[in-house]
Amino acid sequence: MSESPSEAVGAEGARADGVKKGRDAKKPNIFARIALFVRQVIAELKKVVTPTRSELITYTTVVLVFVVVVMAFVTVLDLGIGWAAFQIFAD
Repeated sequence: MSESPSEAVGAEGARADGVKKGRDAKKPNIFARIALFVRQVIAELKKVVTPTRSELITYTTVVLVFVVVVMAFVTVLDLGIGWAAFQIFAD
């Protein structure tokens, strides 16, 4: 099994992100954990790629078409179930 970079253990037994692992390892204080979290969030945000205008238009069009198709499917299903219920329970 492959390990993620944050879980990789070096020669000294410490993880790559600086957090020790094991029974005798002491949990870092709250401020160190918050700082680590903020550093990890910033690192992830640096990986975000903003789509170009044409990609944004394409993605928006795909989502809108999908929503219309799902709405049509649900409408037909609702009308069918309503018709069937009317046929069953009509006087």
